[in-house]
Amino acid sequence: MGYVIRPVQADEWEQLKELRLAALADPVARVAFNETFEEAVGRPDELWRQRAAQSDEGHTVVTFIGEAVDGVWGGMAVVLVETDEEAPQTHVVGVYVRPEHRGTGLARELLRAAVDWSWSLTEPVVERVRLWVHEENARAEAFYRRLGFTATGRTMADPKDPAADEREMALRRG
Repeated sequence: MGYVIRPVQADEWEQLKELRLAALADPVARVAFNETFEEAVGRPDELWRQRAAQSDEGHTVVTFIGEAVDGVWGGMAVVLVETDEEAPQTHVVGVYVRPEHRGTGLARELLRAAVDWSWSLTEPVVERVRLWVHEENARAEAFYRRLGFTATGRTMADPKDPAADEREMALRRG
């Protein structure tokens, strides 16, 4: 199955909202998100419009989607520019692939787009791409390792469950 990997456009906020809600409702994927379905479903449409518009502008945040030949959005990955750290970096969040699109290579294509976009930035010049993986998400951790991400040793409590940890992984500019 082939996909067009591209940023969300401003007028696609409704599709963005639908995909995010599908991600939060997915019992397998829910552990990967800090927001709950109940929180997201109540958010005003203006928030979704802003998220889509920010992605379309592509300065500090981009949401990449994988669009199948039939127009269905099979998955997404969000990349945020962070300049408040020791060195400029990007942060990959919101990675999700619909169940019927898993195993197609879409997740790899989405992450490749996120990393390529990160390395293409000239202001700021990004030195690393980071992400957080829930301790119960061994499948995702193994996937990120295959793409070259390594554990940094940093952990933080899961905002939804302080008894659980999330682990930081990073990919350094090579």
